[in-house]
Amino acid sequence: MIKKYNVNLTKGAEIDLEEIVSYIANDSVLNALRILERLQNKVNSLNRMPERGRYVPELLDKNIREYKELIENPWRIFYRIEEKEVYVLAIIDGRRNVQDILIEKLIRK
Repeated sequence: MIKKYNVNLTKGAEIDLEEIVSYIANDSVLNALRILERLQNKVNSLNRMPERGRYVPELLDKNIREYKELIENPWRIFYRIEEKEVYVLAIIDGRRNVQDILIEKLIRK
């Protein structure tokens, strides 16, 4: 039997998602809705086997192993697992300077 987890979006991840969709909607509302669905599906998939995500390479270099990520290209979904809870902390465009953004969003919390 596969263990089920509760998936929670933090306020920061909600804002990230809103900004992504809003930015894409400037060009195409239909495309923005498709992207929103893709990202929501990937996030919701964390309710089963969230351990499948990889450690975040930029943080692993600093020996930080409490955060994992899933890729929904080009976005990276960063999360932390605590018992039966998954906390999605950030959704970042992988084409940006992810290391600086992560330090600001994750380590300073």
